[in-house]
Amino acid sequence: MTENTDFRIERDSMGDRQIPSSAYYGIQTLRAIENFQISGLEPLPTYVDACLIIKKATATVNGELGCIPQDISEAIIQAANEILAGNLRDQFVVDVYQAGAGTSHHMNVNEVLANRALEILGDEKGNYKRVSPNDHVNYGQSTNDVIPTAIRVGGLLALTHTLQPALEKAIASLENKAVEFQDIVKSGRTHLQDAVPVRLGENFRAWAQILSEHQNRIYTASGDLMVLGLGGSAAGTGMNTHPQYRARVVEVIAQFLESPLEPAPHLMAAMQSMAPFVNVSGALRNLAQDLVKISHDLRLMDSGPKTGFKEIQLPPVQPGSSIMPGKYNPVMAEMTSMVCFQVMGYDSAIALAAQAGQLELNVMMPLIGYNLIHSIEILGNTITALTERCIAGITADKERCLAYAEGSLALVTALNTHIGYLNAAAVAKESLETGKSLRQIVLERGLMSEAELATVLNLEQMSAIVPLT
Repeated sequence: MTENTDFRIERDSMGDRQIPSSAYYGIQTLRAIENFQISGLEPLPTYVDACLIIKKATATVNGELGCIPQDISEAIIQAANEILAGNLRDQFVVDVYQAGAGTSHHMNVNEVLANRALEILGDEKGNYKRVSPNDHVNYGQSTNDVIPTAIRVGGLLALTHTLQPALEKAIASLENKAVEFQDIVKSGRTHLQDAVPVRLGENFRAWAQILSEHQNRIYTASGDLMVLGLGGSAAGTGMNTHPQYRARVVEVIAQFLESPLEPAPHLMAAMQSMAPFVNVSGALRNLAQDLVKISHDLRLMDSGPKTGFKEIQLPPVQPGSSIMPGKYNPVMAEMTSMVCFQVMGYDSAIALAAQAGQLELNVMMPLIGYNLIHSIEILGNTITALTERCIAGITADKERCLAYAEGSLALVTALNTHIGYLNAAAVAKESLETGKSLRQIVLERGLMSEAELATVLNLEQMSAIVPLT
């Protein structure tokens, strides 16, 4: 290794290359930069964090077990801590679409940690005889066990810090609206046609329940991410690892994450199968599908202001048209649907990638890792934005809701058990043809008394949910 003020020379099995002196990445990262100018998408910060946590844990354990010198172990740990705190984040530069299994990104992490560790030890970047990306930072590891572990750890980080808090806030906000709107009666609608009356509050309570059930499904699926195959090395056999390494490194990562992790019972299985990621992704897709439905409902109920339902008012957060003054659109709900469609697309790509492994390895892991962690984070950010900038500020037009409920032909349903289905259908038909109210027609036909009608067509009672007994 030689260096001048502008660059240093690094060597690998393919030859020598000039590396900018300021760069903490090395020759393998440089080759990846040149080879994979594909999307401009760099690794997600959470994914980088996951890799750093793994490298910090492996350096800790390999130092404890005497597999690498203690001073080098401590320098790697310090380097990882510094980067986790926000330093050198611009050094992780390999495109998402890269070498199979994630070798390029993995070496990017190894090289940055090695070069920062060298500085900490008072040495020059690139002096890999002192601290090697392969022999020290990567001791006892392989891309093939580090990357699937990083996807698991990154998924857990994203769920803990982004999606789960967002769901908690959304559920609470919907419950608050359910209480606020509980006494508002509105027309139900099925097939986009009039249906029996319901409570607006129960609409919001139903959405809260739906999100709560999705929260439980995602939590259950996330259990698959807590079983780590780290220690499998290149093919799942544990080659070149200390006998105590496998259990100890998972224990250390669990301490870092404050999460109950455990070693995989069979390291080859953990390396080959992408089923845990498919399971979590499927739960995310399921959530996304219901979020689309909720966002579409919000848009319908807010439609208007003169020619739509306009039963509720979503908070206007920005002008809605470049040409029509005074127009406000349901932009937060629209954004929600777009993100959900993207998550559904990511899920399809994950499913395709998961079945594309051969023998001891699935080489599509970079795609799976990006799509899974990104799905979790954009869903979490979307739900937070929808909650704070839409749901929390929704107001209701009580009179308009009541007018729709009172004018609904579906009120005739309440008459079925009193005048019979055929008589009720005839009353509904006459009301639609003449414009007369259901009440007027029933009285004119002498089917019920006014007192009986007052009891049967009580909207407050009709819209109340029958309690479970």
